[in-house]
Amino acid sequence: MKTLTTTALALIAALGAAGPGLAEIRLGASLSATGPASFLGDPEAKTLEMMVEALNAAGGIDGEPVELVLYDDGGDPNKALTFATRLVEDDEVVAIIGGSTTGTTMSILSVAEDNEIPFVSLAGAVSIVDPVRPFVFKTPHTDRMACEKIFTDMAARGIGKIGMISGTDGFGASMQAQCKDVVGQFGIEIVADETYGPKDADVTPQLTKIRGTGGVQAVLNPGFGQGPAIVTRNYHQLGIDLPFYQSHGVASDAFIELAGADAAEGLRLPGTALLIAGQLAEDDPQRAVVRAYKAEFEAAYGMDVSTFGGYAHDAFALLVDAISRAGGDDPVAIRDALEATSGLVGTTGTYSFSADDHLGLDLSAFRLLEIRDGGWVPVD
Repeated sequence: MKTLTTTALALIAALGAAGPGLAEIRLGASLSATGPASFLGDPEAKTLEMMVEALNAAGGIDGEPVELVLYDDGGDPNKALTFATRLVEDDEVVAIIGGSTTGTTMSILSVAEDNEIPFVSLAGAVSIVDPVRPFVFKTPHTDRMACEKIFTDMAARGIGKIGMISGTDGFGASMQAQCKDVVGQFGIEIVADETYGPKDADVTPQLTKIRGTGGVQAVLNPGFGQGPAIVTRNYHQLGIDLPFYQSHGVASDAFIELAGADAAEGLRLPGTALLIAGQLAEDDPQRAVVRAYKAEFEAAYGMDVSTFGGYAHDAFALLVDAISRAGGDDPVAIRDALEATSGLVGTTGTYSFSADDHLGLDLSAFRLLEIRDGGWVPVD
């Protein structure tokens, strides 16, 4: 690969050919490239490999190459803990990207904090950055923000009572809790509350209970992985004729394929600009970054770009920018530079961190999307 996305090209141009040389820059990653969360980790791994190759082809950082040390934790928090320890103690990386899931992220962040190594997570739970931990940052919107985006739309549609059916995995449980915490702010009441396990192959009983609950005007499914696709298919099979919302954890074309276009028709969820790259306005600040990354990734791998790969794109861009501004590969200096990031445009939004905010995105970075005719269209 010889090209970079607009964001990364701009970063390299800013580095300049002059300046003090750095020792070889080693970045670590632990991702769920295989296993049940591979739909997250595989595009993340591909994105990092693509961007590192392109960065090095363009001269690296201050003329020094970046080495990516990448491990596949298969979505296992115990393996993620082992690999994070190895990255720090044996591979001597200066920063870590990863944690495709909330579970693996929580394992990695303990190592990063203990060893004062900056860590950029690719997982969604708000608990990753709230409370703020000095060395931990993240690129995806939080599950709390997803709840707020969904409830804003529900309130605008006059929906006052809803049913929830949530996954019991780490992501689903976290988003369920966050939605319950903020729902009252929107004048909405949860009148039915069901759950399902990650291995459940049918949720018809739970959906039947929700349908039979008086006053339900819409249904929300916090979850990720195959579970939401099963929920969507069962929802369609039961003929439930109520507005249906999913989480940003399934914001990808693969979800539509897995659930079936007919079953997913009309479903709404919060997502990123990547899913509507071809529909972004000329003056949209993310347009150039999103379209460039999409074109590069799809040309390199012959597969559709995904929201999840975009999280890795943004994490890498943030670290390249921070390392260049830190003027060296000292982890503490890189952490300080990360925290001082302001106005960096990524595929997920425009990041501005601070000592009190290690996400750096506001609710405007979320796009509310609807599935129509097997594709994504913006609602707002």
